[in-house]
Amino acid sequence: MGLLKRSTGGELQVVARAPFNVYYEGPAQTLSAANKIGQFDVLPGHADFFSVLSPGEVSINTGSGEPVTFPINNGIITVRDDNVMLFCNM
Repeated sequence: MGLLKRSTGGELQVVARAPFNVYYEGPAQTLSAANKIGQFDVLPGHADFFSVLSPGEVSINTGSGEPVTFPINNGIITVRDDNVMLFCNM
């Protein structure tokens, strides 16, 4: 089975990793990051999306307590069918 799971509706399935670290893997309500255009949010139902990320902070709202946040120097993000893959600090 692959890294991504099928969304159960109303939430994202997020995998956020670096070459030697997994920052987060699991369901989420939103993910916020920045690209060359500016800050953006990914919510359930987001259109398919691919972007190169800018340095800054990524914030993942898991819906249970404090968001998961971590700094990045670079990265890429893909969104498809509420599955979000984020590779950073490459």
